[in-house]
Amino acid sequence: MPKRILTGTVVSDKGDKTVVVNVERKVKHPLYGKIIRRSKKYHAHDENNEISLGETVRIEETRPISKLKTWKVLERVGAAAGLATPTVGEITASDPKDEKVKAPVKPAAEEKAEATPAAK
Repeated sequence: MPKRILTGTVVSDKGDKTVVVNVERKVKHPLYGKIIRRSKKYHAHDENNEISLGETVRIEETRPISKLKTWKVLERVGAAAGLATPTVGEITASDPKDEKVKAPVKPAAEEKAEATPAAK
């Protein structure tokens, strides 16, 4: 029987030689017919700890390696997308002097009340 191969996104790489891969699939609801997303997480073996968080990988079914790991990473398909943390240079790049602060707009009734002194 051929080994199953799935493609998913790495959601955790905290374990030694282990990554957790989230695989999404789309199925049609049996009654309503709407296409819905279903996802499942697989623990996969990463021998050299090469794969990092957010990368898209292809995993292959294999013999049980541990209690949870029955998959191994075949190859890296894509790099991490949108999960990078901003660096110090990127944070300080926006200069607060460039932004103009506007005074709050007061309703016309309040302006008239401030302009006329209170009757005593």
